[in-house]
Amino acid sequence: MEETGKQLKAFLVDVVTKDTNMEILADRMHELENLVDTYGGIVILQKYQKKQEPDHRTYVGKGKLEEIIFEMQRLEANTLIIGNILKPRQIFYIQEKLHPFGIDIRDRVDLILKIFDKHATSMEARLQVELAAIRHMGPRIYGMGIELGRQWGGGSGAMRGLGETNTERMKRHLKEKMLQIEKELHEYAKMRKLHRESRIRKWMPTVGIVGYTNTGKSSLLNVMTKKGILAENKLFATLWTHVGKLYIMTNSETGQWQEILLNDTIGFIRDLPPKLIKSFSSTLEDSIESNLLLHIIDASDPFIDERISIVNNILDEIWAKQKRIMVFNKIDLLDKIQLAEIKKHFPQKGNVRVSVKEGTNLENIKKVIIENI
Repeated sequence: MEETGKQLKAFLVDVVTKDTNMEILADRMHELENLVDTYGGIVILQKYQKKQEPDHRTYVGKGKLEEIIFEMQRLEANTLIIGNILKPRQIFYIQEKLHPFGIDIRDRVDLILKIFDKHATSMEARLQVELAAIRHMGPRIYGMGIELGRQWGGGSGAMRGLGETNTERMKRHLKEKMLQIEKELHEYAKMRKLHRESRIRKWMPTVGIVGYTNTGKSSLLNVMTKKGILAENKLFATLWTHVGKLYIMTNSETGQWQEILLNDTIGFIRDLPPKLIKSFSSTLEDSIESNLLLHIIDASDPFIDERISIVNNILDEIWAKQKRIMVFNKIDLLDKIQLAEIKKHFPQKGNVRVSVKEGTNLENIKKVIIENI
């Protein structure tokens, strides 16, 4: 639900290049629709436009924007959601056009931040969401100040100065707020570091669970550690680190067990801006500093190569250097031919193919953990 009590009724719009594959376009729109559903809204209509590059002012073009506004009024949609990141000029111009009709505008990152805010329950998570929002909004405020200056360009010097002064005030306020939040998050990071050092002294290895959002990471943690955390079939159901203890027998003759910590954290998604990822760096630290990473992959995903690439690129961006084991989940959704294709396409030694839902091959995960730590 929206802050005003009204339900978000979304009109989805995306602009792609003319050579974009229709399957990729459908996947982009489906992911955007899932984001709306995760937030608690409903999708009224979705449209796409093929252009070599978006319009520099309206993103979709002036005529197309007018068509969209007409359709939104007719269908009683209250929020226009763009499947990309809008520039300050575009946000400013579109807002000006939508405001008389009581319609809101959000881009993809705006929607993600709304979901983050809705799911953030701990103080640390709330601080991270606030920091991410400031980093996303900061450039817009600067850009909108330029637009205001241009709009008032024909007016008096006092009017021009007012726009510039307000922009500078807001930028200064946001910078001070960002420094304050970073200072508070640093305290959480210090405490987290102390916990990691304590685990090292006790020789308690840690394994990070990472992957694209909604691949079954939290479900795996639940099954392996009996943690009992909420595992929803929604994007970004997990925003902060969940830690569970896994006990693996290392010597059946002596009955020796090894205690291992599993860390499950935020799922990744395509086109996440680096600044947004940086805002959650304190949450991601436990995975970055772990002894081993389990990269959970939806084996039934038709865009499996792209998803793997996105996760690997983000891990590289946050300097995660430890070994990564690919765990292909949801093999219960594959037939024999599809499973054979997965084995052929990803033949790397150490890969594991499991079904968390069916409990298939989970012992192989324990085996690969012991072999690599």
